Amino acid sequence: MSKELVFGHQKPDTDTIAAAMAYSYYQNQLGYETEAVALGEPNDETKYALKAFDLVAPRIITTAANEVAKVMLVDHNEPQQSVSDIDKVQVTHVIDHHRINGFNTAAPLYMNVRPYGCVSTVLYEMFMDKHIDIPANLAGMMLSAIISDTLLLKSPTTTDHDKEAVYALAKLAGVDYEEYGLEMLKAGTNLAAKSDNEIVDGDAKTFEMGDLTLRIGQVNTVDLNDVFARQADLEKAMQTLMDANGYDTFVLIVTNILNSDSDLLVLGKDTDKVAQAFGKELDANHRINLPGVVSRKKQVVPPLTEVLG
Repeated sequence: MSKELVFGHQKPDTDTIAAAMAYSYYQNQLGYETEAVALGEPNDETKYALKAFDLVAPRIITTAANEVAKVMLVDHNEPQQSVSDIDKVQVTHVIDHHRINGFNTAAPLYMNVRPYGCVSTVLYEMFMDKHIDIPANLAGMMLSAIISDTLLLKSPTTTDHDKEAVYALAKLAGVDYEEYGLEMLKAGTNLAAKSDNEIVDGDAKTFEMGDLTLRIGQVNTVDLNDVFARQADLEKAMQTLMDANGYDTFVLIVTNILNSDSDLLVLGKDTDKVAQAFGKELDANHRINLPGVVSRKKQVVPPLTEVLG
């Protein structure tokens, strides 16, 4: 059996790193030969989790076909979010919790896509179904992923499945999930040392909607003013990325993790339609205030898709 690589999306977040590590371990227990890899550097939040559980980040790749013929995807399926040569390898497995879009294969494959708050929750249930024990440090990473994706179980994406997984994984990891989770989330909001490009594009994904190519980034903070004090420079960074990559519209979601509110900063084409998707109008600063909005997947992408196509 030839080796397969397991990886998540570009601009990896905590879930995509943890899921690659967990699914690779899971498949290796079943007799596959796999290696977890990443499509970019882990962010500060993920680094905090890796250090907390004494784990090493997966190595970074830019292409896969030069190493393997087959790959397994976690936490994504849309080709533009994947490795640059995804069309040159066979995808054999997909474990995800996002929409299915633009994805097709020439051969049958295994897919497990569930509408949970986090793909690590899907993986937790897969471990339980196969009666595979989860090592304490890996349980800690999976716990970190669910905390990150659900904002400590406060996001509207949170399901009872996520809650059950958090309680069980916290016990396996030997931590208080609320105390640990708040410290981990805060670790990811230290924006002073981040460049403008890291803030706007550090956790960004590309979406095709109608005739538009949208880049949607998200950054967490404990004070929106910490981000918007740099708005002029952030807008320059967004415009530079749009010009360089052909994005039509750039949306930056700035989320306050303490009160679960967000402001959207919007540049590019059809910004009025972006505002329309939320029943709002852009203010003079190109911003939209969205109380209670924290989830790109559930609260931002769906209304934009409905309006833009």
